[in-house]
Parts: sequence; structure tokens; C-alpha cells
Amino acid sequence: MVRTGLFCNLAASATDGLKKSIKRRINFTDSLRIFVSGGSGGQGYPVYGGIGGDGGNVYLKPSEKLSLQRLRQKYPTKRFKAETGRNSRRNSLRGSTGNDYVIPVPNGVCVYTNDNTLLGDLVNVEDKLLVAKGGQGGCNTNNWNGQKGQKQVLSLELKILADVGLVGFPNAGKSTLLSKISRTKPEIAEYPFTTIKPQVGTIFYPDLRQITVADLPGLIEGAHYNVGMGHKFLRHVERTHLLLFVVDATGFRLSQRSFFRNAYETVLLLNKELELYKEHLLDKPAVLAINKLDLPDTQTEFEEVKSRLQQGDLTDIPTEMQPKTLIKFSDIIGISAKNNDGITELVDSVRHTIDVNLQERENERMSANPT
Repeated sequence: MVRTGLFCNLAASATDGLKKSIKRRINFTDSLRIFVSGGSGGQGYPVYGGIGGDGGNVYLKPSEKLSLQRLRQKYPTKRFKAETGRNSRRNSLRGSTGNDYVIPVPNGVCVYTNDNTLLGDLVNVEDKLLVAKGGQGGCNTNNWNGQKGQKQVLSLELKILADVGLVGFPNAGKSTLLSKISRTKPEIAEYPFTTIKPQVGTIFYPDLRQITVADLPGLIEGAHYNVGMGHKFLRHVERTHLLLFVVDATGFRLSQRSFFRNAYETVLLLNKELELYKEHLLDKPAVLAINKLDLPDTQTEFEEVKSRLQQGDLTDIPTEMQPKTLIKFSDIIGISAKNNDGITELVDSVRHTIDVNLQERENERMSANPT
């Protein structure tokens, strides 16, 4: 695909920041390819009609205490094979079945076959997914020869499980915000790409309600093309209940070779990146936080962004920057994460928006399945 117009210089603009972060980025693994093989069936005993045991199956089972990085370290070959079925013998005509192989994987993993077909989505620790079936034991239908087990290469892709996903360009203040609303201590600095791996914090409310928030690597223009951390970021927002956009009131520029975007343009570009990646993401509930209102002249910028979004105003916005569908924010709040201003209002809005959405979904479910 030829990248023109808005996205023509994106790869070059992001290169410097990405090179600086590459060593840290390898410490986090959110995708892994593995080879799985069911056990072969045992040989039959045709003289006495003995049947060989079936080969064992290979399963994936979620674990809350495991990461893909630890899985890779524990099994460096990334090859998993179930046990072969026992042969039929004169003193044991029915061969026993081979033992299954159960591979522990992180909770939240999507499993894809080599042709990119979704085999399963593991989001509950009770789940158990069959990924390679054992071969049939030798019997009269296969000429007493045990059959080979199913073999395939699988891709495991981790999608973070959190109630809220922070969406924003680098250096918008997402990490600072997470540190103020939760007990998490992410890396914070005045340069892009401080968040190299997702970090999950928890908002604790006075009535003991808890809401998890994921600080994800910052987007850059062209993320839907997989520029920067592209798909590594975007796939993590798919499971969240709410998108919390965090935008720098002073605007954003990734590097001297990049275009400067004011706060309103930044919101539209984030909207467009999600739309171009997977349009259904725009159906998620969303709240917008305009950050850094402690800086001069930012209150005026906040009011302008709020007014233009409420009006759906695209005047003077280049066509290539305009999303087809404007995301509907349930709330637009001005904050200073650095000074703690507006934080209480924001976390209350997040909770209210999630609760309203969950109630609406429950009402739809009840209407569709009346008892």
C-alpha cells in the first residue's frame, strides 16, 4: 500500500524515538509463535484384534500468574508434543491413551493458526482450548497402524484485560495520570515513548469499588499501518470497556521532522487511527481528558476543543485528517495530572460511564431474552 498525504513521512519521523527504546521494548512480549503436535496413536495387534491407544491431545489453558515472556523462557524451543499412545500387546490388547499436554498461557491470549484463523480467545481461567488432537490408535479401520497426531504452528497474541485503556500520543501525560489515579509507578519523563510496555493500575474508590486502567504505548500517526508500536498498541484497546483519551492541551509534535498538531487536531487524529484500524472501536464508551491545563493559555484551548467537538466542527481540517465517524465522548474534562487538578471529577466520570454502559448492555440482553 502506498502511503501518501498525511502519513507519507511517518516512518522517518518515528525512527529516532523508536531506536532509543528498542532495548527496553524487548523486555515485554505480547506475541509468540509455538509448534504443537498431538501424540501419535499406538500400533494395533492384528493377530488378536488388539487396538492401539490414541495419542494424547495438546491444550492451552489460561493462567493469571504467567506471561508470554516467562513461557518463552521456560520453553525455549517453543515446541510442545503430547504423549504417544501405547501399543497393543498380547497381555494388554487395549493400548492406553497417551497423556495430554496442557500448556499454560497468560489470561487474555488470542490463538491464531498459521493462516491467521482465530482458533480461540482465552479470557477466563476456566477455559481450556484443544489445539492439536492426538492420532487414532491402530485398529481395523486404519490397517492397525497408529495415526500421526495433528501438527500446527500457532500464534499467541496477548491482549491486555483492563476496564479502561488510556489512548493518546506520546508525552500526553498518560503515565503521570496513571500514577495519580492508582498506586502504579510507571516511568515518567519529558520525552516520547516512556511507556514501552503496557502497565495496569487500579483505581480504588471509597466504597471499595475497583476499576483497572491500562497505560499503553503511545500512538503515532500511521499506527493503523503498524508504524511505531502500531498494532502492538491497538490490539490492547480491543478488550477494554472504556477508552480514556488523554490529549496535551499544548498540542503535539513527535520530532522536528513531524507536523505540529494542536489539541483539537490531536483528538481527530486519534479518532481516525482507531477508525482505520478497527471501526467498531468507535462504538466503545469514551471520555476525553485535556491535560496540562496548568500551563499558560491552555484553558482557552480546552474550551475551544470542547466547543468544536460538541458541534462536530471540521472547518479548516484537511480532508485526510477527518474521520468518517466522530467519536462521541460521554464527558470532556480539563485536568492537570501534574497538579492533581480535575482528577476526582475524571475518576468519577470514568466510573459513571462504565456503569451506565454496563446497565445499557444488561437491559439490551434482557430485552433480547425475556423470561
